[in-house]
Amino acid sequence: MLNRWIQARGGFFGELRRLALPIIFQNLIAAAVTMADVVMLGRVTQTALSASSLAGQVQFLLNIVYFGLSSALTILASQYWGKKDRMTIGKIFGMGLIISLVFSAGACVCALIAPRTVMRVWTNIPELVDAGARYLRFAAFSYLFAGITQPYHSIMKSCENVLLSSVISTVTLAVNVVLNAVLIFGLLGAPAMGIEGAALATTISRGVELCICTVHFTGQKMLPSHPLNIFRIPQLLVADFVRYSMPAFVNDAMWGFAFNMNSIIMGHLGSDIVAANSIVTVARDLISTVGFALAAACSIMLGKEIGEGRAEIARGDASSFMKVTFLTALAQGAVLLVISPFVPHMVRISANAVFMLRIMLLVNSVYQIGIMINTLLIASIFRCGGDSRYGMVLDIICMWFVAVPLGLISAFVFKLPPLIVYLFMCTDEFVKMPFALRHYFKGKWIRNLTREF
Repeated sequence: MLNRWIQARGGFFGELRRLALPIIFQNLIAAAVTMADVVMLGRVTQTALSASSLAGQVQFLLNIVYFGLSSALTILASQYWGKKDRMTIGKIFGMGLIISLVFSAGACVCALIAPRTVMRVWTNIPELVDAGARYLRFAAFSYLFAGITQPYHSIMKSCENVLLSSVISTVTLAVNVVLNAVLIFGLLGAPAMGIEGAALATTISRGVELCICTVHFTGQKMLPSHPLNIFRIPQLLVADFVRYSMPAFVNDAMWGFAFNMNSIIMGHLGSDIVAANSIVTVARDLISTVGFALAAACSIMLGKEIGEGRAEIARGDASSFMKVTFLTALAQGAVLLVISPFVPHMVRISANAVFMLRIMLLVNSVYQIGIMINTLLIASIFRCGGDSRYGMVLDIICMWFVAVPLGLISAFVFKLPPLIVYLFMCTDEFVKMPFALRHYFKGKWIRNLTREF
């Protein structure tokens, strides 16, 4: 009965499993490591937990850049992969590397030179500023390392080599967890560094990831390895990137900055809401791994099919993805409800923070539906079909003209309780969903972007 409702073509679920399972595993490991960070630091002090959460907003912003860049690269790279034009894919990787390094190098310099100034963007609580500044100094070079590896992972996934990224990420994240335990608590004769140990563990593990990616790149045959073949980029390809891919990049950057405003608002509402939000974010990310993997697999599958000239197959697969994602969102929300009574026992936080945490988990069990449907439509289906502008405009309007103003006004004008402010900041997904669905059902989002060079 379920298969009859989804109406998937023959071979759809086989391709979906091949692409999605490694991504699910990779996302799950990443979320589990972040949860381990939260649990370990939550066993140190609430200040360490809250400060690391706020200092981690630098990495969050970079992750938004990487996610947007990954979407931007996938729009073109997946279609050229369908066309089997590997030389052009190499040049797309070159563009991604240049853009990524601009942002990651800037973050590295800011974290090294002015960490306290960076922390004051998110909070005015002195103990959080001090602890977060120490974290940023030790984490600075991890931003630079990730700026090189993330575009490489994106290109490999666009070329259907998702297993490679999963293996590299698993090794890297395993190193991170072990070093976290050793350096935070001072195991095996190492000094107990607390919050600084968590940051240093991240930097070392990112360095390991860079070494593995470098070794693989020098031996792989999928992309051209000579710098001239990567960085000698035709103007037409740059123009295509700006026209079709850059809106996706801008979309995610603007969404990320808006979402980050939520952290800035909560950072001025007290340590309890910050601590609760840091735990909720980790739990939500852990539960959402399947939904985000479906969106990533959708981008690869549909982009390749469009590049191969099979637009109608892509349209049918998009419909199947929509139905699978809706069921997945319901399941993820249910799981979040089930685990919500047990999550507060994993960390040491105040009674008020525990109360906030329980309510925020309930809110996020419903929020799952909006996040998953909109991510599939805006960040996957529209973009891989070559229509990234609509999602950019929709996201900017809903975040910057609805959710962020509601949060600011409710917090600083009406001075409402933190939980009410949080609820207002979670309205964006349900405001944008009807418009995203309307655009999807119009069916004008498919276009082949490839050309001869």
